[in-house]
Amino acid sequence: MRWTMNHRFGWAVAPLAVLALAACQGKETAPSPSGETPAARPSDKSVGASVDGRLKDLVQTSGLSSVLDGVGPYTIFAPSDAALQTLGDLGKDDATRAQGVALLRAHIVPGYMTRADISAAAQRAGADGARLVTMAGDILTIKADGNGLVVSTADGSVARLTREETLASNGVVQPIDGLLAKPAA
Repeated sequence: MRWTMNHRFGWAVAPLAVLALAACQGKETAPSPSGETPAARPSDKSVGASVDGRLKDLVQTSGLSSVLDGVGPYTIFAPSDAALQTLGDLGKDDATRAQGVALLRAHIVPGYMTRADISAAAQRAGADGARLVTMAGDILTIKADGNGLVVSTADGSVARLTREETLASNGVVQPIDGLLAKPAA
């Protein structure tokens, strides 16, 4: 019985391990239309310093700047300013700081995952999509559709990867057009 339970656990964890290994396989970039592969080089900035707009404000007021400026690596699924505006003043004061931290943790996954890594993982996973575990312990499911990559969560939140990624010294910022978590009440 013990072997069976461990065996089942191993099979349950195996897809996550494969995704983590895929994310660690170098920082490749797709060929440009001219056929040349551009040199994707990480910025000297940390992930925390690479976010901007309302997200930068939320990172700073939440106190997560020091974490995101640390060793990493981290991949942040960075909501657009328009998506973050729907939160109002969340995270801007002591009363809502914990909610801001929880929301940010739901958008951060460990590892250095480029758009090419994420796309390859989604393609390999097929219809079920690739699954990533956030720093909040939530599962993100990433699927490829005809228009790019879509990220969804168990609570029904959905966002599309948009704009160009930012390669940082300790991770990657992946812009998205929505929120991947609903703020706690």
